[in-house]
Amino acid sequence: MSLIPVTILTGFLGSGKTTLLKRVLSENHGQKIAVIENEFGEENIDNEILVADTNEQVIQMNNGCVCCSIREDLRSTLADLAEKRRKGELDFERVVIETTGLADPGPVAQTFFMDDEIAESYLLDSI
Repeated sequence: MSLIPVTILTGFLGSGKTTLLKRVLSENHGQKIAVIENEFGEENIDNEILVADTNEQVIQMNNGCVCCSIREDLRSTLADLAEKRRKGELDFERVVIETTGLADPGPVAQTFFMDDEIAESYLLDSI
């Protein structure tokens, strides 16, 4: 099985990350996309928008900023997605990680180079 391409979607609060992601998920491009979303705060407005408009798989991680506290959760989530894909439990061809507007994408990107298990399953193709 080939490496799963990953895009990290990042930008300041209010810069249009969710609007872009919503547009990508609603287009007829033929790709099945798994979405990992990090939302900072108590209300999951972005998740409600995404789930309401698409059948894509959305994994919501609500335990703080991507850059500091969820690196291990991200690793675990990616490993779980890859395993479920291998078993045929999930069907996707690409992963998009939408970071919170407060996040530094550097530590997220490092996950794909510093963790052997993740590097064997995924290819970070754009930030």
